[in-house]
Amino acid sequence: MRIIDTARTRLDRWVHRLPLVKTLIPARRRPVHHAIETAARIGYGALGFVYLSAGVLTLLAALGVLDDAAGSQETTLWLAAQPLGRVWLLLLGLGLLAFVQWCVLQSVFDADHEGRSRDGLMKRAGQGANGLVHLALALTALRLLWIDRPAEARIEGAVATHDAAARVLAFPSGDLLLIGVGLIIIGIGIGNVVNGLRADFTGRLTCSETLCRRLSPLAKAGNVAKGVSLLPLGVFVVLGGLSSRASEVRTFGDALDGLAAQPAGPWVLGCVALGFIAFGLFSFIEARFRRISPPRDLSVG
Repeated sequence: MRIIDTARTRLDRWVHRLPLVKTLIPARRRPVHHAIETAARIGYGALGFVYLSAGVLTLLAALGVLDDAAGSQETTLWLAAQPLGRVWLLLLGLGLLAFVQWCVLQSVFDADHEGRSRDGLMKRAGQGANGLVHLALALTALRLLWIDRPAEARIEGAVATHDAAARVLAFPSGDLLLIGVGLIIIGIGIGNVVNGLRADFTGRLTCSETLCRRLSPLAKAGNVAKGVSLLPLGVFVVLGGLSSRASEVRTFGDALDGLAAQPAGPWVLGCVALGFIAFGLFSFIEARFRRISPPRDLSVG
């Protein structure tokens, strides 16, 4: 046995000296690592496309060119109605699923090394919630592939929203529960605004310091706009709980339309639209420059 072990050790040393084997053996791990990184970058690109499109459509609504403002789901419905809409939906759905898998790695496996401190766990929880939101959007995009009339899906979405609110109101103290949901949405919106004003979004970019400094306003404006856009949605949910009427609860796009109907609403909506565009552009920048290091050990961090 000792002779066999010695021979095996010498053989391994000799094999690893071969130039070709040296290049092939490390490559066993590289494909998976690079595939995850590539998928994450594709996901950021898909995210940028959604928010850039939503920003353009919302800006056109603020200018009176279009009738309705657009959130992420409304943007998906608009995309479905365009030429080659199903092709775009398929690409968008797969791209968003790629982004979701990166959110899972961030949240569950701590790909960004946030740690288990209170702040780290809160960031990871936010990353997980981000993944759930965009998982729903990805499934919506893929579901539209089998719908003959995608334009009617917005009406179906409004009906589904009212039905969900009605089910909540049917619970004991359902009105308080619905108010709580609305307050949570408002809290997330305020948190995004504060985070947009205070956070450094360029710390994980590999670009030069000068370029990162120039790109930082895009990230800040985008996150502030995302936060502001959630406020009317939360207000409508709270109003639904206060009045115990599910009809008061609106979809994200309808909530933006309600914002536009207020005094100076078109100006606020225009600013939100520009923020969406900024967030979309920064997502494209993240697709190119973000430091993405998939965890080598897929154990819960």
